[in-house]
Amino acid sequence: MNIATEPKLAGKPISDKPRTRPVRTVRWFIIVGLALFVLAGGLVGFNAFRSHMIAQFFANNKPPPASVSVVEAKSEVIPNLLTAVGELVAVHQVNVTSDVSGRITDIMFSPGAHVTAGTPLVQLFDGPDQGDLANYKAQATVAQLQLDRAKQLAARQFGPQATVDQAQAAFDQASAGIAKTEAIISQKLVRAPFDGELGVRKVEVGQFLTAGTQIVSLTDLSMLYANLTATEKQSAQLSVGQTVRIAVDAYPGRTFEGKITTIEPQIASDTRNIRIQATVNNPDHILKPGMFATTTIVLPERPAVVTVPETAVDYTLYGDSVFLITEKKGADGKTGLTAERTFVKTGNRIEGRAEILKGLQPGDRVVAVGQIKLQSGMPVAISTDPAPPVPAEPPRY
Repeated sequence: MNIATEPKLAGKPISDKPRTRPVRTVRWFIIVGLALFVLAGGLVGFNAFRSHMIAQFFANNKPPPASVSVVEAKSEVIPNLLTAVGELVAVHQVNVTSDVSGRITDIMFSPGAHVTAGTPLVQLFDGPDQGDLANYKAQATVAQLQLDRAKQLAARQFGPQATVDQAQAAFDQASAGIAKTEAIISQKLVRAPFDGELGVRKVEVGQFLTAGTQIVSLTDLSMLYANLTATEKQSAQLSVGQTVRIAVDAYPGRTFEGKITTIEPQIASDTRNIRIQATVNNPDHILKPGMFATTTIVLPERPAVVTVPETAVDYTLYGDSVFLITEKKGADGKTGLTAERTFVKTGNRIEGRAEILKGLQPGDRVVAVGQIKLQSGMPVAISTDPAPPVPAEPPRY
């Protein structure tokens, strides 16, 4: 019995073919693709769901209105003031000196004392001058006797008129010597030229004092000058007699008043400023020459303007603004208060209030405290706390 066998090629049957797996590979790609699609869809859906829930949360959970203090804008007449800086100088102030040289024999004052005009201060050595004075007085006495005798003889025609003239000349010469010597002696007794306060003594007894050397300073503190400057633009508002309020660092919170007594008729060509001088009474002698002064000139009143507290104005580089309280209906139909940022034009700031030249009307309500937490259009609630009061002693400069 013959058994048919298939021929073999290289150890394998001829009928054997290579095996392939196309179905399994396609299935694998399909499964992986479906898994990635499901994963991407889940992520997209989750993000959409999360965004929807976040929007719904914020839509249903609005923050409560910000609590702010509110004030009303007022129409009022405020002082029209012009502020300037200056210094105080004495009306009468001098460094006491001697007209002549000499040795000091007596000092007749105490440093810091108050003296009146004519009070002796320093005596220089005048012995030789006193001797000359006695000599001239003796000559004047003899000349007077000779003159009288010559006049009697001439009246009786017992003597010539020339003798009378010579005697008269001798008497006049002696009188002139007396006057000159007395003037020299008076120069060696230094006196106070006016009433005032003495300063620190700068000489000693026995010191040789040359003419012009400072002995002591003398200052009249009963009245002072306040020298200040204003710009060329402000010069048209100034006039003699206007009140000037003066504040100095030595007495904070205290104001001294004076009157403008002099306005320089020329404008300085280098600074375009005008010099002003006001006279200030100083009965207590507390103001001193040389003090730096902040001055305020009271100008004529202006018409009423709209004002708000200074705390209500937000000063920025982009302009001045306030938060105006307005009523606005919400999506639910209810009316609420909102704060709208409103830009304004401001003027002077006086006694804790700011002028509003443009942007507000009398009666408008603005936020006085709490602007830092506000944005334009933000809902607000009026606080029961009162607005900050104006200082009890507002600065006048």
